[in-house]
Amino acid sequence: MSRRRLTLMMAGVLTLVLGGAGALLPVPYVALSPGPTENTLGDVKGKPVISISGHQTYPTSGKLSLVTVAYQGGPDAHIDLLTALRGWMDPTVAVVPEETIFPKAVSVKEVEQQNTQEMSSSQQDATAAALNELKIPIKILVSVASTQKGKPAEGKLRPNDEITTVDGTPVRTIDEVAAGVRKHKAGEQVEFGIVRDGKPMTVQVGTVAGKDGSIVGVIMGGRYKFPFDVNVNVGDVGGPSAGLMFSLGIYDKLTPGALTGGKSIAGTGTITPDGKVGPIGGIQQKMVGARDAGATIFLTPADNCDDALPAVPKGLRLVKVSTMHEAVQAIDALRTGSGQVAGCPAS
Repeated sequence: MSRRRLTLMMAGVLTLVLGGAGALLPVPYVALSPGPTENTLGDVKGKPVISISGHQTYPTSGKLSLVTVAYQGGPDAHIDLLTALRGWMDPTVAVVPEETIFPKAVSVKEVEQQNTQEMSSSQQDATAAALNELKIPIKILVSVASTQKGKPAEGKLRPNDEITTVDGTPVRTIDEVAAGVRKHKAGEQVEFGIVRDGKPMTVQVGTVAGKDGSIVGVIMGGRYKFPFDVNVNVGDVGGPSAGLMFSLGIYDKLTPGALTGGKSIAGTGTITPDGKVGPIGGIQQKMVGARDAGATIFLTPADNCDDALPAVPKGLRLVKVSTMHEAVQAIDALRTGSGQVAGCPAS
């Protein structure tokens, strides 16, 4: 073998080795793919996804499925270049910069904790939305979310304390609590009536000057008190995007007959207590997951229509919704075959 041929052969082998090694190098991207679906009317690991006690429920049928997105990669488990390339060539996979899912200043654990918290809040909001749709009264409690470091409330008020009175006056909203505090001059004491761990008590807290008047340094939040128990069990699913489907599942169990009429319906969208449906991420992967699970109808947040329409899997019908009420009306029309059902319009 000539020296020239040997040199070319060695160069070719080296190129292949370097190319192969390069393909295995980690890259700062995350691959998003269709995740599992869960029927909110069914069970997960032998337990109902939605269980209700203290109120009459009704048997139902069909499916109202939430959809998820699975991810591969992240700061603790980077994908390699070959995986990223495969994802870029697969229309059901989205390869996005790592910071899209894991911001640089936030750890993986913090992202997971945030997703868990958002899921918990979503379940509460979904319950409120369903009960509001059914005109079942609910009570909103004012509670302590956190206290500000170095401010008078630190060490005196605690997270989850329910605030019932300010200086003996009953309060029902965050604004009423804030107004009661602002009546005081900086340096004066405010008497809070609270319920802590089920026990009523009073707490004296000093005030300091704030931007718009006196403050005590407490961050408040609203917490619902429902007239009966609604529990949601979805395992490791996180984030707020299942809110709409939770609300529909709760609504279906609290009303006679099967809302779906036996149809397999999937969908996505955040939900507010007054029933507004918000957009979510990963709509294209979620549609694929829904169709793979047998869904023929997909409830789509109105603000996601532009992204969803070009990638609709064959056999899946998009139904545009802006509120829970619209979703209920659309499902009623699909079940009975009467009335118009809004789809995602081409823009």
